Amino acid sequence: MKNRSEKLNELLFGHWDLLIIGGGITGAGIALDAASRGIKTALVEKNDFASGTSSKSTKLVHGGLRYLKQLEFALVSEVGRERAIVHKNAPHLVIPEKMLMPLVKGGTYGRLSSSFGLEVYDILANVQKQDRMHMLSKEETLAIEPLLNEETLLGSGYYSEYRTDDARLTIELIKAAQRKGAVCLNYCEVHSLSDEDSKISGVVCSDHIGGHEVYVKARYVVNAGGPWVDHIRRMNNSITKKRLHLTKGVHIVLPHEKLPVKHSIYFDVPDGRMIFTIPRGRTTYIGTTDTDYQGDLDNILTTREDAKYLIDAVNSTFPGIRLTLGDIESSWAGIRPLIHQEGKSTSEISRKDEIFEAPDGLISIAGGKLTGYRKMAQKTVDLVVKRFEKFDGIKFGPCITRHIPLTEDPLWNVEEVDYYRSIISQKLKDLGLSDYYAGYLVANYGKQSELIISLMDQFKTSQPEEALIRSELKYGVDQEMVCTSVDFFDRRTGRLSFDIDRVVLYKDIILNDLSGYSEWSDEQKAADKNLLDKRISSTSPVHR
Repeated sequence: MKNRSEKLNELLFGHWDLLIIGGGITGAGIALDAASRGIKTALVEKNDFASGTSSKSTKLVHGGLRYLKQLEFALVSEVGRERAIVHKNAPHLVIPEKMLMPLVKGGTYGRLSSSFGLEVYDILANVQKQDRMHMLSKEETLAIEPLLNEETLLGSGYYSEYRTDDARLTIELIKAAQRKGAVCLNYCEVHSLSDEDSKISGVVCSDHIGGHEVYVKARYVVNAGGPWVDHIRRMNNSITKKRLHLTKGVHIVLPHEKLPVKHSIYFDVPDGRMIFTIPRGRTTYIGTTDTDYQGDLDNILTTREDAKYLIDAVNSTFPGIRLTLGDIESSWAGIRPLIHQEGKSTSEISRKDEIFEAPDGLISIAGGKLTGYRKMAQKTVDLVVKRFEKFDGIKFGPCITRHIPLTEDPLWNVEEVDYYRSIISQKLKDLGLSDYYAGYLVANYGKQSELIISLMDQFKTSQPEEALIRSELKYGVDQEMVCTSVDFFDRRTGRLSFDIDRVVLYKDIILNDLSGYSEWSDEQKAADKNLLDKRISSTSPVHR
C-alpha cells in the first residue's frame, strides 16, 4: 500500500510487453512465469488478489482421482506432476494430507475397482513409495475413523493428497512475480480494451483506491479473469462457439468438535456425488456442491438449500453426528469457470483448461484446476513467447518456474518445516501464545513468521493474541497490499472462513489500525466497516 501511487504511475507510463487481466491463481502464475523469463509484465485485478475462485476452492492441491472415472488419464498424470512441483516450491503451504475413501454398499467404487483405481492414480500422479495407497478392511477403517456408518461400510482406500490455502498460494505467487520485476495492482478494473490497426494495444482501467482512470499500453494482453473471462471477451466481441459454463461450489465450516474426524475423508453421498470433510485447526469443513450458476458474480452466496445438501450428506455417512444448520460457523461459495460442452451435466464437464485467441490478438485462458495453475501459465506464456519471436524477432527463454521457490527465504522440505515450526512454537510460548498459532503462522507465512512476531513489539500494550493479529495487519499492509479489512480477514489470514469468532472480536481494532495506516476519512472507515459487516453476514446460510 505504501508505494501504490508509485506503482500506478509505473503502470501508466510504462510500455509493457505483457499485460495480464486477473489476479487469481492463473493470472498470478502467468505473471511469475513471464517476469522470470525477462518479459516486462504487468497485472491488474478488479478486486483483491484471489478474491474470486482462487479463494473459494476445496483448498486441496490434489491429483485428480475423480478424473479417472472420466478416463482422463493424461489430466491425472499432469496434475500429479504439478502437485509435486508446487509442494517442492512451497512445502510450508502445500502440506501432505492422508485421505480416507470409505467403500460403502451401493457406493461409487467397489473394493476391486478402488484398489485398481488408486494404484493407477499413484502411478500416474507419481506418488512417492512411502505415500502410496493401501486398502483397509472394515475393522481397520473403523479403528482409525470410528464415526463412519458401520452398517454400510465395507472398508476403505487410504491414499495421499496435499492441502493448501488457495488464497495464500496466490498471494505468494503475486509477491514472487513482483520480486522478478512484474508490477501487480489490485482494485484496478479493466472497463475497455484499446486497439491500434485492429490489434489489441492495451486496456483502460479504473483505480478503485485512488479514483483515477489509467490507460495501460501493452504489446500483448492475456485475459485470465476466471469466471469473468467471457465478460472481457465481450468487450471485443470475440466469443464464438467456445464459451464458459459456470458452476457453483459451496463449502460449510463447523467447529471441529461437531464433526471430530481424524482424517480428511472423500465419501459417497446418496445422489452419486462424492464430497470431502477436511479437519483444519479448530474446524472441520465440508464440500463441495456442483450446480449451474447464472447469477451475480460479485455476490455469490451459500443458500440454505446448498448448506442442507451438505449437512444431509454428512449425516448419512456419519449417523452418530446429527448435524443441523445451526452448527455451521461460516461458509464460502465460489464459481468454477469450466469450458461448456454441449449435452454434458455439470459433474461430467471436463476440468481441462483451454486457450482462446481472438482476431485482434487477445489471449484468453479458462478452465483448469488449482493444481494445474503452473502448467496453464507455462502454456500461455509459451504462446506469448512464440508471438514475440514471430512478429517482433525477440527471443525469450524457456519456463523456469518449476525451480522457483514461492517465498523469498524458503523452507526446503517437510522436515525443515517441522523444525522451523518448533522454533516458532517456542517463541510464541515465551509470548504467552498457544502452539496452535505456530502451526497457523508457519502454514500461512513460512519463514516470514519471524518478521510478524518481531512486529508484536509495536503492540506491547495489547494482549498477546491481539498483538499478533495487529502485527499481521501491519505486515499485510507493508508487504501484501492489504487495502481493506476484508482483504486481511479473508484472503491474507483465512479467519473469515476458519476463525470467524476472532473476526468479530478484533474487527474494530483492525479497522482502527487500518484506517490509520491508510489515512482514511470517517466516511471511508465507515464504508470499510459496512463492507466487512456484510461479508461476515454473508458467511452464514442459515437465514437464506
